[in-house]
Amino acid sequence: MPEYDESKNRMTLKLVYYGPALSGKTSNLTRLHDLLRPELKGEMMMLDTKNDRTLFFDMLPVGLKAPSGLLIKIKLYTVPGQVAHDSTRKAVLSRADGVVFVADSQLNQRLNNAESFENLADNANKVGLDFEKMPLVIQFNKRDLPQIETEQAINERWLQTGWPILFASAISGAGVLETFVVLLDRVYEIIDKEYALADQHQLSKQNFISGMTGAA
Repeated sequence: MPEYDESKNRMTLKLVYYGPALSGKTSNLTRLHDLLRPELKGEMMMLDTKNDRTLFFDMLPVGLKAPSGLLIKIKLYTVPGQVAHDSTRKAVLSRADGVVFVADSQLNQRLNNAESFENLADNANKVGLDFEKMPLVIQFNKRDLPQIETEQAINERWLQTGWPILFASAISGAGVLETFVVLLDRVYEIIDKEYALADQHQLSKQNFISGMTGAA
């Protein structure tokens, strides 16, 4: 659920990049940070854990202002991928308004991807999120590497989940912004129902997405 400060007419959304260790969660956020215009982003911050990284940055420090005056701000986070940091993963996931699950496309990572996805579902339930209704996008990263699964094989196994599947190379930037756009699309659907963004705040989905993703 978004943080909504009625007295300041401000809403803050929390989006989380989740996935196994070294799948490219941090690379996604650093590349996304590179792609956005300077006025649309704040400083990136990284918290080091043993053999892993947790990174987050405040995007839109000034914010996207709807015609009604509502100020909307987004915070993006990654979670540490290693199993030893599961308590940190739960803490970061708590109160998330949307999630990108970053999977590793390499053939030898199928089991890690599956276990991490199960961990996401389990932790979402533990922190009070409705996993089935939560805005979620699945991204298969590292498409630039050799020995990766084909898109057909991935789609055959993952499309049955019902969530959008995207393909990316965070190192080159391919698919990074596209993944973010799809997540914003799904997040908008949820918060529009609760806060009537289109009717009460005159903020359409198109303007919400374009306002949050102005490319550099």
